[in-house]
Amino acid sequence: MKTIQFLILGFIFLNVASVSAQTELDNYLSNYTYESRKEMKISSEQIVQLLQDDEVVLVDIRFEEEQAAWQMDYAIKMPLSTLPQRYVELPKDKRIVTACPHKDRAILAMMYLKSKGYEVAYLKDGLLGLADHLRGDKAKNFIRNFKK
Repeated sequence: MKTIQFLILGFIFLNVASVSAQTELDNYLSNYTYESRKEMKISSEQIVQLLQDDEVVLVDIRFEEEQAAWQMDYAIKMPLSTLPQRYVELPKDKRIVTACPHKDRAILAMMYLKSKGYEVAYLKDGLLGLADHLRGDKAKNFIRNFKK
């Protein structure tokens, strides 16, 4: 009997959580404006400054193989496929910025986190754009400042 009660309570909880996430996304889309469009994107230039000022958290949602090939110590490694199980590890008190090489997966991750109530944006020029922005001395200065 207790197992059945537990299953019923679990089912109710999942439905309430699902309705809450759906409501969050419905509200976001219903109130979407031109300003919202600008706020959902962050450039490489902006992310560098925001990371140095400790105002955002960068989430690298690339596949594990991609993360292993190109290390970024200044990002939380959370492949897109693990996001549903791990998103609760992300802080709610900072803006989250999702990133992948281009931006397709980052947009998916952004919308998922938005549905969970996070303040979130995506890196509009992708990690390839960030790498291009950080060429030469910019990368050395950024990494040196970030590790302080």
